[in-house]
Amino acid sequence: MTITIGMIGLGNAGSAMCQALAAQQVKLIGFDPSPTRVAAVDDIQIRCLESAAAVAAEADHLILSLPKPEISLAVVEEILAAGHRPQVIVETSTVTPATAQACHALAKAAGVAFVDAAIAGGVASMAAGEITFFLGGDDADKQTARPVLDLLAERIFELGPIGAGMGAKVVNNGVMHAVMVVLIEAFAMSTKLGVPMQTMIDILNREEGLMRPLVHRVQERMKDGNYKAGMSVSNARKDSILALQTSQQLGVPLFAHMAAHTPYEIAEARGMGDDDYAALARLWEEWSKVDFEGA
Repeated sequence: MTITIGMIGLGNAGSAMCQALAAQQVKLIGFDPSPTRVAAVDDIQIRCLESAAAVAAEADHLILSLPKPEISLAVVEEILAAGHRPQVIVETSTVTPATAQACHALAKAAGVAFVDAAIAGGVASMAAGEITFFLGGDDADKQTARPVLDLLAERIFELGPIGAGMGAKVVNNGVMHAVMVVLIEAFAMSTKLGVPMQTMIDILNREEGLMRPLVHRVQERMKDGNYKAGMSVSNARKDSILALQTSQQLGVPLFAHMAAHTPYEIAEARGMGDDDYAALARLWEEWSKVDFEGA
C-alpha cells in the first residue's frame, strides 16, 4: 500500500532521508522555509508545499528534521492548531528529551501518535536508508511509526518511553564530544614526546585501549556492582597524576584530564583506594540518586 510521507525540514539530514524515501514506493511531500533548501531537492521526487500545515493536511506520516528544539515545538503546535491529524509525527531532529515530551503531550491530546527517533550516523547512511534510530515513545505509537522507520533504518534501538531516544543521543553525543577533547589533549602530549600519530592510534585502538573502560569497567563491573581487585583507585589516581605532571613538563594544557582527575582525589579521600577504579561510579550513585547495578 502506498503511503504519503511528509518531510518538514529539508536541510542536510532531511534531504538525505528524502533521497532514501524517494527510492521507496511512497508519495513524498515536504516543506522548508528556505528557498535554497527547496531548490536543492529539485532532483528528488518530492513535491514541496508552502507550509508545514499544508504538508500535514496531506501526509499520513510526518517526519520532523529541524534545527532547534523550539522550532520543533512550534511546528507541532502549528500543525495541530490547523486541525490536521496525521497518523504519526516522527521527531528525528536533535532536541532535548523535555521537548520531545512536550510535543508528545500536544500530539496525544489531539489523538496523534508521536515518537522521538533520534538519528545516529552521518548523511551518507541517511541517504542510503541505513540509519540507526534511538526510538522512544508509547508502544502503540512506535508500532504506528514503524512502517516509516523501517524504510529508513538499518537498526532500531527501542529504548523506552517518550524522550528516551533523544536522551540516548544526547548522552552518546556528549560522550563523543568529551572523548574528542581527551584525545586531542592526549595526542598533543604524544606528539611532543615524538610518538607518531598513527602509532598512538594503533595503541588506543587495541582491545586494551579505548574500549576497555566501556567493556571491562562499565559492562563487567558497574552493571554488577563488582569493584573488588582489578586496577585500584589509588593506582589510577597515581597514573592520572603522572599524566598531569607530564603535561606540565611538556607545556600541554589539559582541561578534560584535570577535570577527570578530581573524582579520583575524592574517592581516595573517602577510603576507596583499594577498590577497582570503576568504583568511582559509587560517587555518581550518591550524587545523582541512581543505582547502576542491574540497570
